[in-house]
Amino acid sequence: MRFEPGRLIVHRNVRRGRIGWVRPSWVVSDDDRGLLLWLAEGAPVAGEVTAAGLGMRAVPFTEWIASTYRVAEGRWNGPPLLSFLPTGAAHSVWWFRDAQGHFTGWYVNLEEPGVRWDDGGLAGVDIVDQDLDVWIRPDRSWDWKDEDEFVERLAFPEHYWVTDEAAVRAEGKRAIALAEAGEFPFDGTWCEFTPPPEWTTPEQLPAGWDRPPVR
Repeated sequence: MRFEPGRLIVHRNVRRGRIGWVRPSWVVSDDDRGLLLWLAEGAPVAGEVTAAGLGMRAVPFTEWIASTYRVAEGRWNGPPLLSFLPTGAAHSVWWFRDAQGHFTGWYVNLEEPGVRWDDGGLAGVDIVDQDLDVWIRPDRSWDWKDEDEFVERLAFPEHYWVTDEAAVRAEGKRAIALAEAGEFPFDGTWCEFTPPPEWTTPEQLPAGWDRPPVR
């Protein structure tokens, strides 16, 4: 399944069969290398929260797994975001920029490979975010990110969606090796990307964004 460039789809994270977050994203390209998406500044988004309105990162995991959940709508409060899902890889790469639009680094999001779906009127890709990440600076120095959260959640295998810690870390190391070697996509590709002017910020999430996950 390929998505046409210029199509607005939903990029979703799934946690144990529940929607974790939703981001409406424009398809930049979709080819043998992978799927490239653009998230506009201020875009409508949704994310899973507790009954009290707290996100997963705002509470200890012991409290999170004992909670009831709902999906709350809001707005993307970060910079415009370019995301690349390499074909067959268990990670995605995000290009971050500062308020002036200057490239500040790559964020490697370790995740189960995306599963695509297309209902005709709406399409999307569902991933499973594995929480551990890698931050890679423009000079290609790097750090693990969110390792404390990853380790905390691994202690609860009956509730956590990550089942193979070693595989997640190995995937991170593969991405780090590519970055250190300056290989694609860490070779400067897309660092100056500018979206077409017609890719405006959607007013609201598209109808069907909350359809059952395919994962």
